[in-house]
Amino acid sequence: MRLLLVIKKENVDLEKPVNKLNNFLVLQKRIQIVFTLLVLGSFSQIKAQERVPFDQGKKYILAKVSVVGKISFNEQTVVTFSGLQKGQEIAVPGEEISGAIKKLGKLGLFDEIAFYVNKIDNDSIYLDLNIVELPKLNEVKFVGIKRSKVEGLIKDNNLTKNKIVNENLITTTKNYIENKYKKDGFYNTKVTITNTLDTVNGHHVNMLVRVDKGDKVKISSIDFIGNKQLTSSQLRGAMKDTKQKNVLRILKSSKFIPEKYKTDLEKVVATYKEKGYRDARIIYDSVTYNKKKNMLAIKIKMEEGNKYYFGNIKFLGNTVYPDQLLSRYLGIKKGETYNGVLLEKRIADKTKPDAEDITNLYQNNGYLFSNINAVEVKTVNDTIDFEIRVTEGPIAYFNKISVVGNDKTNDHVIYRELRTKPGEKYSKEQLVRTIREIGQLGFFDPEAIDPKFKNVDASAGTVDIEYHVVEKGSSQVELQGGYGGGGFIGTLGLSFNNFSARNIFNKESYKPLPMGDGQKVSLRLQGSTYFQTYSISFSEPWFGGKKPVQFSSSISYSKQFLNNYATRSVDKSKSFNILTLQVGLAKRLTVPDDYFVLSQSVSYQHYDLNNYNTGLFTFGNGASRNLAYTIGLSRSNKGVNPIFPTYGSDFSISAKVTPPYSLFNGIDYGNLQNEKEYKSQYTGSPTSGVDGQPLNTGDYVKTETVNGQSGIVSVGSDYASADTDQGKVDQKKYNWLEYYKIKFKADWYTKLYGKLVLRTLTEFGFLGAYDQTRGVVPFERFYLGGDGMQSYSMDGRETIGLRGYENNSLTPVNSRNEQIGATIYNKFSMELRYPITLKSSASIYALAFLEAGSSYPTFKDYNPFDLYRSAGVGLRVFMPAFGLLGIDWGYGFDPQPGETKAHGKEIHFIIGQQF
Repeated sequence: MRLLLVIKKENVDLEKPVNKLNNFLVLQKRIQIVFTLLVLGSFSQIKAQERVPFDQGKKYILAKVSVVGKISFNEQTVVTFSGLQKGQEIAVPGEEISGAIKKLGKLGLFDEIAFYVNKIDNDSIYLDLNIVELPKLNEVKFVGIKRSKVEGLIKDNNLTKNKIVNENLITTTKNYIENKYKKDGFYNTKVTITNTLDTVNGHHVNMLVRVDKGDKVKISSIDFIGNKQLTSSQLRGAMKDTKQKNVLRILKSSKFIPEKYKTDLEKVVATYKEKGYRDARIIYDSVTYNKKKNMLAIKIKMEEGNKYYFGNIKFLGNTVYPDQLLSRYLGIKKGETYNGVLLEKRIADKTKPDAEDITNLYQNNGYLFSNINAVEVKTVNDTIDFEIRVTEGPIAYFNKISVVGNDKTNDHVIYRELRTKPGEKYSKEQLVRTIREIGQLGFFDPEAIDPKFKNVDASAGTVDIEYHVVEKGSSQVELQGGYGGGGFIGTLGLSFNNFSARNIFNKESYKPLPMGDGQKVSLRLQGSTYFQTYSISFSEPWFGGKKPVQFSSSISYSKQFLNNYATRSVDKSKSFNILTLQVGLAKRLTVPDDYFVLSQSVSYQHYDLNNYNTGLFTFGNGASRNLAYTIGLSRSNKGVNPIFPTYGSDFSISAKVTPPYSLFNGIDYGNLQNEKEYKSQYTGSPTSGVDGQPLNTGDYVKTETVNGQSGIVSVGSDYASADTDQGKVDQKKYNWLEYYKIKFKADWYTKLYGKLVLRTLTEFGFLGAYDQTRGVVPFERFYLGGDGMQSYSMDGRETIGLRGYENNSLTPVNSRNEQIGATIYNKFSMELRYPITLKSSASIYALAFLEAGSSYPTFKDYNPFDLYRSAGVGLRVFMPAFGLLGIDWGYGFDPQPGETKAHGKEIHFIIGQQF
């Protein structure tokens, strides 16, 4: 006879079902302890299946725990996590088994945990641990949202393949999505998550997330009660992120976000404090939801209190700076209207890290541990006296400076830009400047640069700074194809902005190219059936490695064949070649400050024409040479993000000059047309002129009209009567180009509100001549209008963008309506920018612009108020691999040359260009 003893206990401490919405997972957590004891023999007073009390278990020595069931974990690992050990004394049933179950349950990996008695040998017991794992995630799909949002939600909730699917995961995912959309104004968002067993991949589930956002909950009205000193309109304006519905509002919607609403209530009170009402407070506020209209109504009751004024202001504890200096920084005088917000900003402006406040005065000079507080000490009627209590503390010094996160960029590239050096006096100003300099490198996400303070030790007067950076792609690819000039034009460009020239011969550094030293190498190929252009450039920002002196060099070669645009035929016997060489140095200055850069460069261009008569030049055979020296002075402190600056400015002035050949070559350019060698000669076979007289090879000729027929006639050897060969004259004039070019540019960035940034820009350019008889060269001129994209050109022209008009359409023309380029131009621009995202993978911002500008053939024609005007909107996308891309819609308010009414709309596509 066999006796079966069963001991069974439910554990209520385990987790709930993985997903109550799925039938296959609706399994109540069961933890069973089933012991099977086979006893041979006869017993007279024992009942079958007798239940043993939990606290009266029998003692055994644990001989072995065997894990059974289909699991993916190592058997010994599971036993180890249970806490049970071979040779351990356990009670059956008892706390040891219960504890093992709880430990395994807390792992969150198993759906069922069960212990069974395999056998009992004397006082030794052998147990089987049967476990069933929780399912793993195979794939996840979203329904009810845009595809572009799916990747972010998967990443934010870590819904990766093979993720353990438990109720915690489902609950947190559901709550995260609902809260995310509630923050965007979808207050009725509902999320349903359903799991189904994957039929192919065993013990895996497919997750389906259904998102029902519903309609946005907007604010119908914001009403204030009890406000007499400030209007409701003023108070609503103070609420920057909580707005009532208004069809005229564009930048801010009327969605309701509880966290921002609370902040806006504080701003309402702060607005009163700015006006002197120190005791103003909100008595109550209410938010009422109208389910039928799906809108909210907000009511806020104010208690304004009395208006106050500043009384005496006394400084205490200051030994480093006198009261007079601190008073100037504070900028508040006795008798002025009380302004609590201004007082706080003058002491420590938390909105501007580089503000001119008292706290920064101390912290920029080593007093890291300083503390400044304004304390009200006396109130008489409507006047408040203050004490500004200063705790200066010891001077702090930078100790250890380190950088974390630069996986590709070598340390020395970053460390040479740091303004915070070990052993130097602590300076918040230099800390902020360092953040800007790292961001300006272009190798790191400027929004993610984070200086962390480590080991701040007031007793030792030291602080460690650890800069955390996130690498971003710095190399770019330009691949374009299009149709223009009667044929297909292809462009391939490669730009490596963090190159390492010293590792060119190091095979291990090719990943795929040697990178990390901050150098820049650019390659560009452009070609079609009738022209090819090849260029390569290199720059080293720290030439020699010791000082911030940038070395740059470039070489390019272009070859163009005569192209008939009508027939699309190319004559390769007629060509025009350009060779360009340039080398330059740019040095960072220390006076007036180290934002200034002095740049110098020398360039040489060789223009070679071989039977190339197109009308662009008056001569078809010959050469022109352009040897020029350029010097420029610039100052740039814009930051932090070079793609989307939010503060600072960028000023530059430059002069490009050639040697004044006419001063020392002895040539009278004003008399060339009268000299013999520049007269027209007949070069053909002997024939007759239009007058019927003989015309021999080498005769000097002039143009005449005889009997209504125009042609050439011979004047024999009388060269003074012959026509001037303008091609020969221009060949002599432009054999070596002689000119000077002045350019000025001023660019400001101002944060208006929140993330909204105003960019203001003004430009000016002038091309002049030393010798007026020689005239201004037809090269190096300005071409205004359109997108400003610098396309292929043969004459060194500069393209100036003015949106809302066709490309180059605002450029002066000659009597034959041919564009001749401008010698002077000016341009003014205002641009509002708002970032959509500034992630390192892609930075996107929207913009609206107003522009005006014009170009003029000579200085005599210059009128800075006679401008072409335009306005429009646009979008910019910066991707590290492709550079800056964009599109603009512009409207020209004035007629282009040759038009009689406003030009109207134009769409511009931007590639690698920033206005």
